[in-house]
Amino acid sequence: MNKLIYQGKTDEYFEVLNIESGEMLPDSSIDGQLSIYWFEEDDNCLIIDAKDYVFNKNQLICLTSMHKVIVQKLGKVKYLRFNAPFFCILNHDSEVGCKGILFFGSSNLPLLNPSVEDLTILETVWKMILIEMESRDNLQLEMLQMMLKRLLILCTRIYKSQENYQAIDNIQTDIVREFSFLVEQHFKEKHSVSEYADLLNKSPKTISNLFKKVSDKSPLQIIQNRIMIEVRRMLRYTELPISEIGYQVGYQDIQSFSRFFKKHEGVSPSQFREA
Repeated sequence: MNKLIYQGKTDEYFEVLNIESGEMLPDSSIDGQLSIYWFEEDDNCLIIDAKDYVFNKNQLICLTSMHKVIVQKLGKVKYLRFNAPFFCILNHDSEVGCKGILFFGSSNLPLLNPSVEDLTILETVWKMILIEMESRDNLQLEMLQMMLKRLLILCTRIYKSQENYQAIDNIQTDIVREFSFLVEQHFKEKHSVSEYADLLNKSPKTISNLFKKVSDKSPLQIIQNRIMIEVRRMLRYTELPISEIGYQVGYQDIQSFSRFFKKHEGVSPSQFREA
């Protein structure tokens, strides 16, 4: 494993790894850290938030520390992670444009499929990052931040292109992004589209029409999928009683929670936990 780490004087953290086949991934659950996986071989089998995924060569995914990752099979991977003191996504949102798209739209795992042209640019930026990681002058932090920002912009453009974000203008794109981010903040207590529409000062119909243009999921599905991600995590990784898990995601009685879960998963919460 080839590991390069930048550690700043005020908790800035930036890490770049080249992981070889069969090696373990580093701990991805460190609070506040964001990561990018760039697969260099086919048939990478990961369980992310209790769901099975297979990733192939030259696909990229963007994850937060809230994602629970279990590796079943892993080939060569380019891996990058950083924290908010190094580069705060929210502070740079208007420029980078990845709030609610690359990292915080957790109801839909961001999977990037770059074109040949995209890969050429991504490879160039990656090489520049590796070169700069070897630097030791007082401009290193600024240069690394610049390179990371460029990488994030490229990834954002790729994802927006494949998800048909060209179908809406910049103002509408901001609404879709902000909706996804608000869901990440409030999904445990707000379960209806109208509640998020109120936060955005828009009508539920406006929100629904925008999502029809850019997504195969409705706003309600985005909300419910995010709830299901959290529930699967707690059922799989904690020993909390099912009633307490339901309560934590906004269900006051276990019957309503069980009906909701079975509708989406096909089995009851207890059956899911036993399996």
